[in-house]
Order: sequence, then C-alpha cells, then structure tokens
Amino acid sequence: MFLPLTDKNPLQIISFQYVTAALIIFNVVTFFLYEIMLTEQVEMAANYAYGVIPAVLFDSRELGEHLQRVPNPFTLLTYQFFHGDWLHLLANMAFLWVFGDNVEDSLGHWRFLAFYLLSGVAAGLAFALMAPASTVPLIGASGSVAGVLAAYMLLHPKQQVWILLFMRIPVPIPAFWAILGWVAFQVYSLFSQSDGEEVVVAWWAHLGGFVAGIVLLLVLAPQYLRRHTNENKT
Repeated sequence: MFLPLTDKNPLQIISFQYVTAALIIFNVVTFFLYEIMLTEQVEMAANYAYGVIPAVLFDSRELGEHLQRVPNPFTLLTYQFFHGDWLHLLANMAFLWVFGDNVEDSLGHWRFLAFYLLSGVAAGLAFALMAPASTVPLIGASGSVAGVLAAYMLLHPKQQVWILLFMRIPVPIPAFWAILGWVAFQVYSLFSQSDGEEVVVAWWAHLGGFVAGIVLLLVLAPQYLRRHTNENKT
C-alpha cells in the first residue's frame, strides 16, 4: 500500500536510536547469512527451524530432529528475524527505521526492546491461534513492527510523515491517517482473501502485533502516552 520515507520528528530524550539501529542490523545480517550465503535448501530448513509453526508450537506435530534448533516456544522470538526476500526485509526495516526511533525515545532503550519483542510474540501467537493445525512457518518482523506503528500512532498522531503512496507517489500525511490506512488495508486483506489458511492468517499476525502494541504502551509507558495526549490537544 505505501512505504514510509521519513518524518521530521527529532528525538527528545535519547541521543540516538541504538536499539532500533541494532535490530535493523541484526535483521539484515540474518537475511544475508541465511538468504544470500546459503543454499535454498538450507534457507528453507532455517524457516522451519526458526519460524512459528502453529501445529508444532501446540505440540500436535513434531519437527524432524535435524530441524529442532530451539525449543518450540522460542520460535516466537526467533521468527522475528527471518525474512522471505529483499522486499519483505526492506519494507519491514523501512517502517522500523522511520517509526521506531521516536517510540524508542519515549520508552527508553531497554523498554523499547522489550516492547518490540513482546509485540512480535503476540503477533506470532495470534497467527498460531487462528490456525492451530497449520504447518506453514511464519517468519518476518511485520508483527513486531505493527506494534511500533500502534505506539507511534498514539504518541505522535499529528506528526507529518512522508510516504510513498502505492509505492510511486511521495505524499506528506499525518501519522494517524497513514497508520490508520495501514490498519484498514490489513483488515481489508484479511476479509478479502480466500479461506486458505496460509494466506489468511498472516494478516492476523499483523493485527495481533498492532493490538499488542497498544496494550504494551499502556502497560510500559502510560505517563508518556498521557503527556503526548495532552500535548496533542493543545
């Protein structure tokens, strides 16, 4: 639907978004190691070993021993750092870079890291709960990034963001409307797709991460949310 380009929203508390940058670097390095350096067969094995597979997560199916790299619950963390292709990676990292710094600024480095990872865990669980018998692995940072979008929308709804609309047209738009449009697209995609579970449930992961972002922001930084809400009213 759109790709974020930039916002002019300077940091107020932290000097640099170290966690956001580290997450992007880790994602890129992981992609390079598993998608570029290794064979397609090894790449596929990694997706099954580190991705969230609902049937395996809920113990109704088992992975072969050669794929059992981490305990099943740990895949709710590891899946967040694997991507299917360059476009998948680029889109997620662009959203994280544009929106992550200001959320990190409000939460602080360590709380932001916890917020990001827990949003991803919630997204993975949403994916699994909507299709508990699925053997299709979920990979990607989309659920974690969705949590970041939710936090940014609540903290900086009026902030102008430059987006590449339809991947072609640069447009400045308030963050609230840009992110609300993203949510509407997820909902539309969810209900317009076929009943094939491997197609439908990925949208649930995005929406699950978004809802988790709202809840986690209320839990981790209610004071910042109140402050930004009062500022946005003035």
